[in-house]
Amino acid sequence: MCVITSYTNAMSLLNKIRNREASVAVIGLGYVGFPLAVEFAKTGFRTIALDIDIDKVHSIQNGQIDIIGADVNDLQEVLKTGNLIPTTDFSELAKVDTISICVPTPLSKTHDPDLSFIVSAVDEISKYLHPDHLVVLESTTYPGTVEEVVKPKLEADGLRAGQDFFLAFSPERVDPGNFQWVTRNIPKVVGGVDERSTEVAKILYEQIVETVVPVSSATVAETVKLFENTFRAVNIGLVNELALMCSALGVNVWEVIDAAKTKPFGFMPFYPGPGLGGHCIPIDPFYLSWKARQSGFESRFIELAGAVNAAMPGHVVKRVAEALTSQGKSLRGANVHLFGLSYKANVGDTRESPAVDIALLLHDQGAVISYSDPFVTNIDQGGLKLTATEPDVALSDGIDCVVITTAHDDFNYSDLVKCKAVIVDTRNALKDFQGDRIFRL
Repeated sequence: MCVITSYTNAMSLLNKIRNREASVAVIGLGYVGFPLAVEFAKTGFRTIALDIDIDKVHSIQNGQIDIIGADVNDLQEVLKTGNLIPTTDFSELAKVDTISICVPTPLSKTHDPDLSFIVSAVDEISKYLHPDHLVVLESTTYPGTVEEVVKPKLEADGLRAGQDFFLAFSPERVDPGNFQWVTRNIPKVVGGVDERSTEVAKILYEQIVETVVPVSSATVAETVKLFENTFRAVNIGLVNELALMCSALGVNVWEVIDAAKTKPFGFMPFYPGPGLGGHCIPIDPFYLSWKARQSGFESRFIELAGAVNAAMPGHVVKRVAEALTSQGKSLRGANVHLFGLSYKANVGDTRESPAVDIALLLHDQGAVISYSDPFVTNIDQGGLKLTATEPDVALSDGIDCVVITTAHDDFNYSDLVKCKAVIVDTRNALKDFQGDRIFRL
């Protein structure tokens, strides 16, 4: 009976999806959920876009959005067609066929997973869950979350995953500020709690994504996401350690990397920097190592890479002190100006930004801090409250040291190297310039 019911439910839902008769919901309208909701709406699905932030929902309803990479024209078009329905009303979940969860998954101060946003979303879903529903978690989390947390909550009232409703995990792969790889052309991994859940989720995402990659389980899909970002974190940790080594040896690490990447096989270039930032790479590996510890396994590579990367802001501060010393100046009382406060070039996201860490460390050691960033207007964090200054104004105002922490395209580096201050370049932005006032990472 269960097999027949599962098959019947799946066929009914698949027909609705293929015919664009299904209604979809996306919970969480951030940099992951918002583009996903718009893509569903553009493809012809009636899309309920849910968020608990009333101001954000009102802005979206008015055709306005402040999310990296979001296209206002696309938003206004799907609002005009009526396919996108932004709301804070979770009772709308009773009327939809599929639900994608795209809520934040931060870490606690002790690097333990914080699933509170996922739990809150699932609790709301459970109030309106009905047969034939497909629920897909996209939020990055530790392997086993769907099976151990989401599934039991959704099954609490008697419905069974894989029989009455369908449940899967499909990791987000958003790269903020990257306009080449977007929701539609980034391959989408999906893994369900059973074969039918995988198939239903696969068919759903095939309507909006060019390539869907099914895997054998939700737990595999959860692990895929963490491995992808752990791969990056570990390799960045390696190249950051190489940068420290090259600094001690008097070798230009950037020249080493440029030469090494000419090898046509067996090598992939990674680049050093002032530390890790953003929503994924500094956080995701710790989800994996946390889960590993629960199983009695010590993930030594992850922990070591985390330690190396976390130490990079301190190394940058050391280089600033050395640069100032070369001019007979002390760090305490020096005017230090940061070029860039966001965690990566050409975006305004300061989450986990190493530039912010560097600013706080310099401030704690008595430096007078200012910054320029075309994407970050102001900052109020850790006792440091600053407003962005135009670069030309800052450089004409008695700056002792400039630190290039984020290599935005808008910065004029030719003008920068003309200033009298010493420069610490953590991003190789001045690779075409030489001089005894330029200190590299």
